[in-house]
Amino acid sequence: MNTTNKIYIEEQDAHAMNPKRFNVWLFIVSIIMVFAALTSGYIVRQGDILKEWLVFDLPSLFYWSTGVILLSSVTMHWAYISAKKNEIGQVKIGLWLTLVLGFVFLYVQVKGWGQLVDAGVFFAGEKSNPAGSFVYVISGLHGAHILAGLIFVFITLIKAMQSKVHSKNTNTIAMCMTFWHFLDLLWIYLFFFFYFFKDGLN
Repeated sequence: MNTTNKIYIEEQDAHAMNPKRFNVWLFIVSIIMVFAALTSGYIVRQGDILKEWLVFDLPSLFYWSTGVILLSSVTMHWAYISAKKNEIGQVKIGLWLTLVLGFVFLYVQVKGWGQLVDAGVFFAGEKSNPAGSFVYVISGLHGAHILAGLIFVFITLIKAMQSKVHSKNTNTIAMCMTFWHFLDLLWIYLFFFFYFFKDGLN
C-alpha cells in the first residue's frame, strides 16, 4: 500500500461515523417519527370533534418541569465540555446533576398529571376526552424516553467513575449528550404544541 492510499484510508476513517453513534441517531429519527405521528393524530382528531374537544390549560407544573429539563441540558453540556478539558471531577458532578434533574422532571410531570385530574381531565373512562387522553399518552411516552435517557446518563457516569471518559475518549459522553439534548428539545416542542393547539387551529 502506497503512502497516498494510506492517507486516503485514514482520512476516510476519521470522517466515518461511529456505528454506535449512528445507532443513536437512528433511534432519534425513529422517535421523531413516532411523535410526529402522535401530534398529527392529535390535530386530525381535534378537527373531527372540534365542538366536543375539551379545552383546558396546561398544568402549571408543566411550566416548572420545562425549566428543570432546560437546566438539565446545561449540566449535561457542562459535563461534556469538562470531559474535553479532562476535568474528570466536573464531569462526574455534571452527570450526577443531570441524573437528579432528570428524575425531578419525571416527578414534576407526574404531579402535573395530578393537577390534570384535579381539573377534571382524565385519561380514560366516561369523563375522559380525547384532548386529555392525548396529553397523557404523549407526555407519558416522552417520560418513558426520559427514563431511557437517564439509563444512558447513568452508564456514562459509571464509565466516568472508571476513568473511561476523558479528553481522549469522549465518544460515549458525546452520544449521551446528543440524546439528552434531543429529549429536552422534544419536550420543548411538545410543550408549545400543547400550548398553541389546545383550542384548535382557529
